Amino acid sequence: MTKPIILVVGARPNFMKIAPIYAELKSRNQALILLHTGQHYDDNMSKVFFDDLGMPKPDIYMGIGSGSHAYQTGTVMIEFEKICQEKDPSMVVVVGDVNSTVACTIVCAKMGIPCAHVEAGLRSFDRDMPEEINRVVTDSISNYFFTTSDTANRNLLDSGIEKDNIFFVGNTMIDSLLKNKPRFIKPIIWKKEDLENKGYVVMTLHRPSNVDNAEKLKVLIDEITTECGACKVIFPVHPRTRITLDKIESLPSNIIFVDSMPYLEFNYLVQHSLGVITDSGGITEETTVLGVPCITLRNSTERPETVTFGTNVLVGDDKDDLIYNLREMLSGSWKESSIPPLWDGASGKRIVECLQNIMFIKEDDKQF
Repeated sequence: MTKPIILVVGARPNFMKIAPIYAELKSRNQALILLHTGQHYDDNMSKVFFDDLGMPKPDIYMGIGSGSHAYQTGTVMIEFEKICQEKDPSMVVVVGDVNSTVACTIVCAKMGIPCAHVEAGLRSFDRDMPEEINRVVTDSISNYFFTTSDTANRNLLDSGIEKDNIFFVGNTMIDSLLKNKPRFIKPIIWKKEDLENKGYVVMTLHRPSNVDNAEKLKVLIDEITTECGACKVIFPVHPRTRITLDKIESLPSNIIFVDSMPYLEFNYLVQHSLGVITDSGGITEETTVLGVPCITLRNSTERPETVTFGTNVLVGDDKDDLIYNLREMLSGSWKESSIPPLWDGASGKRIVECLQNIMFIKEDDKQF
């Protein structure tokens, strides 16, 4: 019996990254197990994304849920080890940088199961970001590395990874974006708020440094909405951010709060916006390909190509820089941009071709 490949997802960003790989492997009749750890368990953060991306119900749903980093990582490790013992996979593919990613990679390393990391080599060099710890640990013990940029390649080489195990394949998030772009759906809020093309700004915030302190979050919102004036700010609210927003008594009238949105609706909103203000790395990739101006409220990024090639600008905590770039965005003046190499919609195919070559070689060596 052919051993299966386990594809691991745990949180909202993972789904867009794994969908092209799943589809390509399925088309080649590869034995597969789609495993969802349940790190994101809210329907708006999880189920609707499977529906939007045309992915089936996961073969295994672990239902880990929320908790501290230690709880999520440890619980996923315990449960994933049991699954690996039962299913005996030929390989495990992990994506991104969430707690589920690092947890499953550690289990593979301990059990001697080959593990491939999709989106390997990303570095913000900011150890205060939990995701950065996850990236460094995952890359230190994975076996194969699929990268989105030349910068990621260099980061891996500089850390001692063998060149033969690094594969520059492009960005599977962009595969999902380009495939689904014709299917984007106008959200209900469009008519409700009388929105117009290029007539509003989208904002998303979820990082602890931006949203955990109510006073800081209020100051940030006030600065942005004051500068935007009559231009509406549409704010799909992450569950973490909602907790802090509920503590703020008075908020500006030109900011519109909505629940986290399905993938097809959110990207319709982004595509037709004047610009995006965010602290999400993944969104900066999507805005780059959609050609939408993007201001990132972080001091560093693990995706520098969104700045050097793309539409993204880092402003961090610099109020003057934020205001300057907001004015550029609102006036329709923005820097020239282009799409990074291999962000062309074919990354999933390249990854699967690499996986098949890796497995064939391993079988020949009788190590697989």
